[in-house]
Amino acid sequence: MRIAVIGGGPGGLYFAYFWKKRHPEAEVELFEQNPAGVTWGFGVVFSDQALEFLRADDPKTVDAITPRMESWKNITLTLRGQSVELDGVGFSSIGRLELLTILQARARAAGVVARYDAQITSLDQFAGYDLIVAADGLNSLVRRAYEGDFGSSLSYSSNKFAWYGTTKRFETLSQTFVATERGSFNAHHYRYAPGMSTFLVECDRATWEAYGFADRSIEESKTICEDVFAETLDGHKLISNRSVWRNFPWIWNERWWFKNMVLLGDALHTAHFSIGSGTRLAIEDAIALVKALEADADIPSALGRYQAARKPIVEKLVTAARTSANWYEHFSERMKLGLMDFAFSYITRSGRIDPARLRAMSPGFMARYEQAKQCGENA
Repeated sequence: MRIAVIGGGPGGLYFAYFWKKRHPEAEVELFEQNPAGVTWGFGVVFSDQALEFLRADDPKTVDAITPRMESWKNITLTLRGQSVELDGVGFSSIGRLELLTILQARARAAGVVARYDAQITSLDQFAGYDLIVAADGLNSLVRRAYEGDFGSSLSYSSNKFAWYGTTKRFETLSQTFVATERGSFNAHHYRYAPGMSTFLVECDRATWEAYGFADRSIEESKTICEDVFAETLDGHKLISNRSVWRNFPWIWNERWWFKNMVLLGDALHTAHFSIGSGTRLAIEDAIALVKALEADADIPSALGRYQAARKPIVEKLVTAARTSANWYEHFSERMKLGLMDFAFSYITRSGRIDPARLRAMSPGFMARYEQAKQCGENA
């Protein structure tokens, strides 16, 4: 089989590697528009559950990634200068470029032919391939070329966010909420290397307009965010990498394949960064696609199998992500709550965690929360 993979992000790289490793006789070529050592963003996050899922199918890749990861077992929330920890919530993170470098090496060792700086202007150049795997991200050329056939839809969250890095080290995945005279901000921050952290700043549109960010340069916006989060950054600066203000895009496709073309990762669906599942979903898509192709030699039948098996799982995660994103669109209103009530609202925001599950998952936090409620304190 001759396969073209368009897009050299985690999903595309992982599919190319995983298929070639299991089918050495196949011809697998990967096309990426950027140079091999270039990416945007900073760190990516995996839950403990996500890593275990990957280990079940590919323990050697997990073993290659985990020594480069930073890990923790709790989340820290800070509101009005007070902090509370949510215990038992395990995550690990790794630099996006570090992850890509590892996956590039594994794909290369398996025999994948990777073509970087590959500018694709037409899909006609892929006419000779048996299968085209579109892992080309939010602005997927394949999806846009056949959006009616894929049943594509696109909408945006109202909040604005800018993705920065910083040399400030954070011990856990953390959320800091800050109210200013012109509006409220939230920062999602976590370390992904011993001396580097992701620092994603978010605000609602009213706050974004009050600060005039539409007319600010990247450097001016960065300076304002450094000032808003001066206490959190503790003297450290923010680092930009195409750190422009964005609205989160919601991409969905009712049909996951058309002819011999199939979508995966952000080209197919997006899940809000507040549940930290984008990279995980892309890699899980790749694994599911490999298994479907192995189960059925007829490509259209295999692609239908991929959609039938994977779509219900993704729909549940995307629904939870939309519920979580809705919480963030109204976080300034929830900042009026007491610290413990705010933390409870935060951890249950996606609808997937009820009090019983939270009691088992985070016994320390729930003991504090329930004691505060029983004592009639302003939780």
